[in-house]
Amino acid sequence: MRPRKHSLTLKGHRTSVSLEDAFWQAFRDIADRDGRPLNDLAAEIDADRGTECGLASAIRLYVLADMRRRLDDG
Repeated sequence: MRPRKHSLTLKGHRTSVSLEDAFWQAFRDIADRDGRPLNDLAAEIDADRGTECGLASAIRLYVLADMRRRLDDG
């Protein structure tokens, strides 16, 4: 499946990320589970990602790390 563009607001500015539906849904599920607005979680990931990684890749890695943590705690 091809990535689709999804809109986010970071620091008051609209941006978009191209993510596969499965990653986008998992990202939304994490925000919902943690009781956080999606844009706040995206802003945190954006601030932590550095310059070597694009935002979409950083979100994918965040989702993967969250799934691994849950499996390890499991």
